[in-house]
Parts: sequence; structure tokens; C-alpha cells
Amino acid sequence: MDNDVLLLDAYSQIFRSFYAIRELNNARGEPVNAAYVFTRLLLKLEKSYPDRRRIMLFDSGKVEFRLKLAPDYKANRPPMPDALKAQIPLIKKIAAAFGWKLFELPGFEADDLIGMIARRCENSCRVQIVSSDKDLSQLVNSNVTMLVPQNGSKGDFEERGISEVTAKFGVAPELIVDYLALLGDASDNINGVPGIGPKSAVELLSTYGGAETWLEDVSLIEKSRFFKRLDGNFELLRRNRELVRLRTGMAPELENELPGMLTAAAPAWREIAEICRDNQFNSILKELPEDAPGGVENASVIEDDGDMPLFDFVQKSDPVEADTAAEEEKNSKKSFQQLELF
Repeated sequence: MDNDVLLLDAYSQIFRSFYAIRELNNARGEPVNAAYVFTRLLLKLEKSYPDRRRIMLFDSGKVEFRLKLAPDYKANRPPMPDALKAQIPLIKKIAAAFGWKLFELPGFEADDLIGMIARRCENSCRVQIVSSDKDLSQLVNSNVTMLVPQNGSKGDFEERGISEVTAKFGVAPELIVDYLALLGDASDNINGVPGIGPKSAVELLSTYGGAETWLEDVSLIEKSRFFKRLDGNFELLRRNRELVRLRTGMAPELENELPGMLTAAAPAWREIAEICRDNQFNSILKELPEDAPGGVENASVIEDDGDMPLFDFVQKSDPVEADTAAEEEKNSKKSFQQLELF
């Protein structure tokens, strides 16, 4: 297992962490809700998948080649909340302490970087991608799987390989690009082919095969009952395929850094414990290895109904806020259980 590689789509999990628990501050009044939940994710991964080489990929800036195809690509997304933006340096510090190598490259999305590394490593080791992003399903093969965070307090992961991807979407990983191009993606502001839904896309691709073939000769699908819906939308479909398809050709900047990133690093438990103490992540401190330095002093911990403590009680300076702590605990537990985190 020590040769396996874990790749994590950073911002997808950071945003999920931010919305899992709201209004959680440390004793200095700084927001730490995303950092707390993200720390739990990394601890769970360390316990469940130890001794892996770990790389965390971040989005960085605009992706020009996709914006040239669609100037309104992801234009519908709101800016990062200030309360989350303030936590990014802390989150990166925590990730580095857990032994993750961090990388971002302007002009590429994290998904593209994950694709580059997965394709480079897949012939020599097993690659596991921590994400629930359906776009990454196109990378799955016999040596590349996804670890999809699941609901519930135990924080388990569904390992999604070829058969699981096929069962979920109705098409094999090699047809995921065509499937998503037909459907579009509202979250990325990509319009699909009108009148084509998941069942229609599966039927079309199962009957006539990948779009690359029949886009070159549309007469191959003239007898399809979906032809009228596709007619006039072939250019849209071609564009969508380019938007959805991940760039897996190795970028020179990544290639230069990759050998160093593909070295395993053990978690720095002393540093992790210090970060937890500094931000009152008291229940996490209790879960660190026994030989990790630290301890919990003057800690009041709210326990979850399940096996995992949900979040720590954070000192509040406002008496009115303190009076509402019980209600916040109830609401935060409800939010945590409803979101697909881990």
C-alpha cells in the first residue's frame, strides 16, 4: 500500500467542509468551521488509508482554454465567502502537517491536474481520487478509483471503480465525457442538449456508442429517435465534450515537481496537535495517536449522537450568543448529517 497514491480535489472538499458546520469560531473569534471539518477528513483518510503518497490539488485562476470555448463557463458561481477565504492559509497548513503535498498551476483546474497525475502513475501503482465530482469518473479504470465521501457520522468512503461508475451513471467511464456533454452541468453553467436527460443519454450511447464516431458522420444516428433533438445541437455537443474532457497530457511545470511530490511523508503529529490546541479542536485532539504530544485542557466538548464528536464548544464572548449555544449545537448537527461529507 505504501506505493499507492491519494489525490484530493482540494476546493471541492473545502467548500463541503465550510457548509457542514456554520458559525464556528475559535477563542480569538476567527472562523474555523471549514478548517475543523477538513481536519476531520484528513484524520479519517490517515486512519483508513495510511502509508499512501498524498497530493492535494488546488484550482488556480481562470482556465483560459475553457473560457475560449465558453466565455460564461462557471460564470454563475458566487465568489468565495470571506469567512472561508480567511481559513485557506490554515487549511493549507493543516494539510501540509498531515503530510500532503500541495500543488496548483495557473490555467488549469484541479481536475485536470488530478488527471495528469493519475495517467502518469496508473501503470505503476494504484491511484485513489478523493472527490464526489462526477467529472472525475472519466478517469476511472482498473488502476484508478474514486473515494467518494459518504453520509453519516462514521465518515466512510465509497470506493468507486469501473463497475460502480457504470452502475451509478448507466455508462462505463470511457463514455462519461459524452454522457455529461449531452446532459450539461448547471453548476458549471454548461447547457446540455435540450430534451436529452440521463435515461436518453444512456440509451443513445448504449445503442450507438461514443459520440466521437457519430459526430464525424451523423448519418449513423439518423434513425435514432433522438436525432431530431440532436439535430441543430451537434456543435453544442462538440463544445461540451471539450469543456468536460479533462486535460491529461502532462504540463511541464507539473512534471518538474512531480518526482518530489511522489514521496511519502508521515503526519507531523506534534504540529497537528499544536494547531488543534490553538484553535480549540479539542475532540480531534482526543483522537490523535497516543504518542502524539498534547492534551486537552479546560475543554468542553459537545459530542455527536454517533461515534464521532461533531464539533467543539467554542468560547463565546457575547452572553446572548452563549445563551443560544444549545440551539446552535442542534442546528449544526442537523446540517452535518444532511450533507454528503464523510
